[in-house]
Amino acid sequence: MLNVLTVDVEEYFHPSEVQRSVTQARWDHLPSHVEGQTLRVLELLARRRITATFFVLGWVAERHPKLVREIAARGHDLGCHSHAHRLVYELTPTAFREDTRRAIAVLEDAAGLRPRAYRAPSYSITRDSLWALEILVECGFLYDSSIYPVAHDRYGIPGFGRYAQMLPTPSGPICEVPIATVELPGGRVAPVGGGGYLRLLPYRYTAAGIRRIHARDRQPAVIYFHPWELDTGQPRLASGLVSRLRTYSGLRGMESKLVRLTSEFQFSTLPSVYPLPASTSDIQRATAASET
Repeated sequence: MLNVLTVDVEEYFHPSEVQRSVTQARWDHLPSHVEGQTLRVLELLARRRITATFFVLGWVAERHPKLVREIAARGHDLGCHSHAHRLVYELTPTAFREDTRRAIAVLEDAAGLRPRAYRAPSYSITRDSLWALEILVECGFLYDSSIYPVAHDRYGIPGFGRYAQMLPTPSGPICEVPIATVELPGGRVAPVGGGGYLRLLPYRYTAAGIRRIHARDRQPAVIYFHPWELDTGQPRLASGLVSRLRTYSGLRGMESKLVRLTSEFQFSTLPSVYPLPASTSDIQRATAASET
């Protein structure tokens, strides 16, 4: 079965756990690692002949437009990861719209392509910020991958559908594509979609989860990770025991896990696994054109 591979392109100082100790005012004064980290990912995928959806932060695209062009030139799908990596549920609708439009403009300037898929920082479209989906449709997005159907202290909508689905909004439909989870006895849901779960837990946990999704639900698995998760030399900026464990544990073994994952399972981009009807695409494109 063909699965979805996604990469959230951001600097090592952008994760929410790190932002508790590093303010945005410091970002331009910290050494950048994102170009080397992302090129390493691109080479890994090239060896496996895999294309993925890269959700790129607008802040990164402003400072590294050549990197964005390289991602697109290698045949990968270009998505949007917001501009300033701010949690959606901490923004007003006006601020979210401004952040999103700025990111779209920067990505389009860098690669000559308008992103059609969006992922919120830290999966921060929750029950309190579902209003963001309408704004994404207004901005021309066809896909969103920001709702995690799990219980977590920072994100998640427990009980939300676990697989791709069309969601209606007042501005039109959008295809919501959740990260991979498995249903456990008693109706509990466990995340198996990569990122920290791949980095922190044994590889067999993720592999078993994907196989369970294939065998039991006959659905693709949506996996994600960040380029900084392969970088053992990044500065350790997160403060607090829990934040440091979440951010830096398992960095050394992450690349070998990704090599094994991409050897044992088949992956492609989000639009390749979930193509949309032309009528849906036309609706969003017409909406986006009327907004510009």
